[in-house]
Parts: sequence; structure tokens; C-alpha cells
Amino acid sequence: MDKPNIVLIMTDEQRGDAIGGLPGSVVDTPYLTQLRTQGVYFPYAYSACPVCVPARRTLLSGKKPATHGVLMNYRVSLEGDTLPGLLQKAGYQTHLSGKLHLFPERKRYGFESSDWADGCYSSNPDNDYNRFLLENGQFNEAGLSHGMSYNGYAARPYHLDEKFHYTTWCTDMALRFIERRDKTAPFFLNVSYHQPHAPCTPPAYYYNKYWNADIPEPCVGDWVDDLPNTQNGMPVNAWRVDPSSRSIREYRAGYLGCVEQIDHQIGRILYKLPPNTIVIFLSDHGEMLGDHGWIRKRSAYEGSARIPFIMWMPDAYAKKFGIKQGTVSDLPVELMDVLPTVLSMADIPIPEDVDGISLLPAMRGEKVDRDYIHGECCRLETIGTGMQFVTDGKEKYIWYPALAKEQFFDLVIDPQELTDLAKSKEHVGRIKVWRNRLIKELEGRPEGFVKQGSLQGLKGPTPYCLSEELLASGSNLKDTDNGETTKQ
Repeated sequence: MDKPNIVLIMTDEQRGDAIGGLPGSVVDTPYLTQLRTQGVYFPYAYSACPVCVPARRTLLSGKKPATHGVLMNYRVSLEGDTLPGLLQKAGYQTHLSGKLHLFPERKRYGFESSDWADGCYSSNPDNDYNRFLLENGQFNEAGLSHGMSYNGYAARPYHLDEKFHYTTWCTDMALRFIERRDKTAPFFLNVSYHQPHAPCTPPAYYYNKYWNADIPEPCVGDWVDDLPNTQNGMPVNAWRVDPSSRSIREYRAGYLGCVEQIDHQIGRILYKLPPNTIVIFLSDHGEMLGDHGWIRKRSAYEGSARIPFIMWMPDAYAKKFGIKQGTVSDLPVELMDVLPTVLSMADIPIPEDVDGISLLPAMRGEKVDRDYIHGECCRLETIGTGMQFVTDGKEKYIWYPALAKEQFFDLVIDPQELTDLAKSKEHVGRIKVWRNRLIKELEGRPEGFVKQGSLQGLKGPTPYCLSEELLASGSNLKDTDNGETTKQ
């Protein structure tokens, strides 16, 4: 059998529960629901470092953040083998349509060709979406003339014709590649949408549908005691928000509208795929959407860290790999698993320095030697924003090194993380098990997280999130979210 074509469809900031048909979900996604129910679905999928740049480095390299060295959005080149690069060496034609969010910008990282734009903002002259707008009679930054921030909660319907929307453009470019590809070679196509990341500005049909729908309000745990005082309003680019505000309801409506818009565009792609094509769908991380008074990402909570993860393939390949379609795997999985899984499906050797594992055995229903995944995130400037977590999707332990604070959640009975069990006497034994798992992950690391077999709380600023080699290139270290410096 010929090597399969691989289409990796990736959204930005899509929560694990933002797919139709899941418990509690109110979004309509007929095409993603079809892929989920007909393929293999991983409900316990996580982004181990739930921020754009480190998550994308993890996916393309197959290496955990502690290995590739970046745990926040920094402008640092990714060195070594990448998924598209390895596929290209094996004879695949590789193409990117949409967002890459790696640096230096326009570095190919193994993609032979690209229609590249790291977002729907359009000020970068090298941004192909910006070029598209200018060539079609729009002005510079027309994609942002609605006034909505690309890191804030303000939302509204899209202001231009739908044909100018970034989501439509990204799909159009993917279809153009499929039509013009070299049909004598297998292909790897990464379709990388910018949304539902802010600005949450779907076309009016989608926005109005969810604004008028009975969408749930954000959940707030009984452990939350620091909701912001919004008497004087909320900064649009805030991280902490009033979950009961009208603005957050608008944000949630725009977000869900963006998800459904992307789903319909994915339908266009599915109709055009050759029959020997495997489809993978996932996101780089989630979005808090006001839950517990937070928006955006960076946290270990389910809204931020859990992602959708679907593998779908034609029956011929399912038979070849011994996979039963329409199944749900209870294995905890992570973005680093994408590279070894794709390589194994394409019968390409997996590099020895990869941290992820091939998911083919799990998709066959075989026992896999993994009980949990480990995640972490921090800024270079201070450990005050840092977190560590371990989870199997059913229980979760979180530790904050700067605060010497821990949290524990039973996700089976409390999937919204409403009750923190860290101080529960009833759960002391389980908490100890998870704490020891985190200690095992952090033992011997240079940051000093573990001393004499116990977690060590840290105090004061320390640049512990980057390797020595990357720290040496400090002139290139800019904390960036979609090309701009941000502050938390």
C-alpha cells in the first residue's frame, strides 16, 4: 500500500470540550463530530505547555518543553529535526497553510512551500494574508479594522465579506495546494487556523447564532477568592476578568461562532481530499473563556490545557494498522506524540531523541506504558506565573513553585474543577501518589524544584525556563504572543 497522505488540521486556542456532541458542549461542529465518531478520539489529550510557541515547538519536534527549552512565547529558533522536515526527506511534498508561530518568521522548518500568516492581523509585509487583502482591494490592516484586540475579550461579528476572513483564506490556500500538488508523491499538509484565538470575530451568521443561544456561563470554583473588581471596567487585554459580565458573554458567543465557522471550512477540505488521506485534528492549547475568572491560556486548568485530539483514516489504512474506527482511547496523550505517530504511519524511522510515543498501539487497543502526562509553563522574567501539573485526565495535581501551593482535582466527578481537594484528608493518599509522580519528573533538574525528595518552593525572579544555550542568546528573547510583546 502506498504511503498515506497526511493532513494535520490545527486550530489555535480550542478547548477540549469545544466539539459538538460532547457532554456539556453547545457548539455545532458536524464535520468534527463526524471525524470524532468515525475515527479514534482521545478525550484525555493535553497541551503540556499551553501557550502558542512552546506548544507548536513540541508538536513539530516531538520533544517536551523541558527538552526543546522554551516554556513561554519567545522568539527562539527551533533546532533539529521537525515533522515536515522528516517527511520531506522521506519523499513527501510538504505545505503549510496558515499559522506557524515559530521564529525566525518565514523559516520553513521542513515545509517546501507555504501560505504563511501568523494571524488575522496584517501589518507584517511578509504576511501572505496581508498580501491577499491588498491584492483584493483592501487596505493595510483591513483584517483588524473592526477594532477588536487579538489578545482580548472584546468580540463582535466580522466586518468584511466572509471571503476576506482569515479562516476562509486559510482554507482557500489549503484547497489550492491540494489541487496543484505533485500527484506522484504523497503529501503532508498542515492547515493551521488562527482562530478561535482572539479576535473572536466570526461572520454575523455564526456570532448571532450563539449570542441568541442559551450558552452556559463560565464556571467558578469554590476555591476562587480573587475575582477582579470591575467597578471601573476591565482592561480589554486582561487575564483576570469578571465572568458574569456582558463582555464575557459576547466573547463566548464569538468564540463558539469561530469554532463552528472553522468546522464548516474543514468540511470544504474533507470533500476535496484524495481517498488515501489520513486526517488529524487538534489544537495547540485551550482557552479559559472566563472560567474561574480567567481568559486566554497558560494555566493548568482544563479550559486551558485540555485539547481536542482526533485521528481519522480511510478503512484501508485502519485495516492495515489494525485499528477499529469509531473508538475512544483512554490513554493520556500530548502534542509530542504527533510526530512519532505520523512517522510510524508513514513507515519512517522515529529519531531516538524524541520524547513522544507512537499512538498506533493505543489505537489498536493495546496496553501502552504511560499512566499520566506532565506539563509546565513559566515566563523568563519571574516564576510567579509558573506552574507544574501531572494528570491522566481523571485526576489532576497542580503545583505552583513560586507560591509553594498545590491543587488537586477529581476530574471524573468534577470535570469543571469546582472543588479543590488539596486539603482534603480523604484524599491525602491520592495526593501523595500524584505529588510523587511530579517529584519523579522534576528530580535532578537544575532549577532546584526537588530537594531531599520533596518539592521545593522557589522565591524571587530566576530564569529557569530556558536552557543555558538559549539564555546565551538573550538578545533574541522577546516574550511574544502573535508577533507582539505582551505583559502579564
